[in-house]
Amino acid sequence: MTEEVAVKQVLVVGLGGDIGTYAFQRAAQERFGWSSAVLSPRVTTFGRYSRLAEWIIEPDVFTPEVLLSRLDQIAADHPDHELLLFTNLDWHVRVIAQHRDRIDSRWHLPFCDLETFDRVSSKVAFAAACDEVAIRTPFTVAVGFGGNDAGVAVSSQQAVERVREAGIEYPLIGKPSNSADWFKAAFPGKQKIHHFTSEAELVEVLGHLEGLGYPSEFLIQEFVPGDETHMRSLTAYRDSAGQVTLLAGGRVLLEEHTPGTLGIPAAILTEVDREALDAAARFLDHTGYFGFANFDYKVSSRTGERIFFEANPRIGRNNFYVTAAGVNVVEVVARDLLPDHVDGPTPAVTPDREVLYSVVPYRMLLRYLLDPSLRARVAAARKRHGIAHPLRYRADAGVKRRAYVTALGARLVMKYREHYPRPTESGF
Repeated sequence: MTEEVAVKQVLVVGLGGDIGTYAFQRAAQERFGWSSAVLSPRVTTFGRYSRLAEWIIEPDVFTPEVLLSRLDQIAADHPDHELLLFTNLDWHVRVIAQHRDRIDSRWHLPFCDLETFDRVSSKVAFAAACDEVAIRTPFTVAVGFGGNDAGVAVSSQQAVERVREAGIEYPLIGKPSNSADWFKAAFPGKQKIHHFTSEAELVEVLGHLEGLGYPSEFLIQEFVPGDETHMRSLTAYRDSAGQVTLLAGGRVLLEEHTPGTLGIPAAILTEVDREALDAAARFLDHTGYFGFANFDYKVSSRTGERIFFEANPRIGRNNFYVTAAGVNVVEVVARDLLPDHVDGPTPAVTPDREVLYSVVPYRMLLRYLLDPSLRARVAAARKRHGIAHPLRYRADAGVKRRAYVTALGARLVMKYREHYPRPTESGF
């Protein structure tokens, strides 16, 4: 009689502790019963009064040597576990990619390698790769600053002149090419994404970046017409065998509007946009990608074109919309990296259930939906499946936790009243 080999326990370790980390660890517990830990400088808003994960507090988690040392310690403290590492911060993804040969081999990493990271996370390189596989991206000017030698960037003055020559009308969008560099930059009025209504606003921000000697490109892009309900989110996974095993998408209903979170979806209605999903698969295959990727694109209200803005080399903060639509995101990883925990071959999946994902109160969300047909679809999805909120988890719903999550919703209402009191045609 053959003796069965015991399957090792799995510890899911999240870096940073954002809402996407909570959602991923929730999915791990719901599907597999795996335990979790979060390595973070502090207990974040999303983990307060939660019993889902153990919190390991490390103030210097953004120092590479400290991060690597902490990961070594976690591995040493769990000698009989498989270790699954997860993060939604580009900085962490890049550091892990740089030093993956230095950490314990039991760490399973659903992230791309360093070369691919640099190709994908740079929006300049992203646009070039998209062009090679016939994916539309917006008109863009890349601006370089002191010491930048990328070869494709122009000076601040040249950038302003190119915008004038192209006849591109304001508003324009300004965003970093490299999110990891942007994370470390600090200057007055900095936003996650800048919305320039005049040339003077553009020149002011470029001046700040000149003063910093900002190390990578800053992108000036045309504004694609349509409010934020024309934005789309697309989540994908390409496995270690080179197969795209997950393609999932959703229509953004409302974005966050505080300066530090501008552009992050706060509500999504899941849907299948086959043209966009096929484009994402082409991109992933063309770049030899591995791991999770999260694409942002927009459907032009004028032409109906799908215009891709970026591919983030991670799953994204709003990954719970995928799980809620019927495909558990952790199972996708397990089938690739931890196959002893699942049965059967790896299928290629696209969830097709229309589900309302939202972290904002429902009544407030409806105030921002001006299209009657879209409001009707949202109401129908809510009636069928309720509202998918990653923090509203029955297995982690003590009295203090429930009250706190409710209070977070009230705080969000106040933030919208301050930063985006009523919907606009541009979303700004």
